[in-house]
Amino acid sequence: MNDKKKILTPEGYQKLKKEYEELTTERRKEVAEKIRDAREQGDLSENAAYKAAKEEQMFIERRIDELESILKQAKVVERSETCDAVDLGCKVKVYLEGQDHEFHIVGAEEANPIEGKISYESPMGQALMGKAPGEKVKVDTPNGSLTYLIKEIK
Repeated sequence: MNDKKKILTPEGYQKLKKEYEELTTERRKEVAEKIRDAREQGDLSENAAYKAAKEEQMFIERRIDELESILKQAKVVERSETCDAVDLGCKVKVYLEGQDHEFHIVGAEEANPIEGKISYESPMGQALMGKAPGEKVKVDTPNGSLTYLIKEIK
């Protein structure tokens, strides 16, 4: 087991805790009912509903185990009051090629680039950490380097 602390924002911790509670209280019961209903249909070797329910159960149990591990190892980090420089929990508005982009700097366990949540450990997060408004940061990507201008930190 990896004993490294899992860095989370308070919001990220609460979101994972809520997912854990939902899986353990609601989803487990739902999938148990699906399995019971499928068993009542007879021959399990040819029962697609039973196989699907068992696969769903395995997925849920794996996710519960993963969440238990994350929550046990969690270190919740409050964002600084001022956010004078980019730090965990801050939201950063940057400018690149005529467009503004906003990123929320979070721990790896809660990162979701589609939602604009980037890990402080990612190349982009590492480049931004500790920087202040007005500074430019260079980020190496598979398609080349990009230079962002930090416009605002909230």
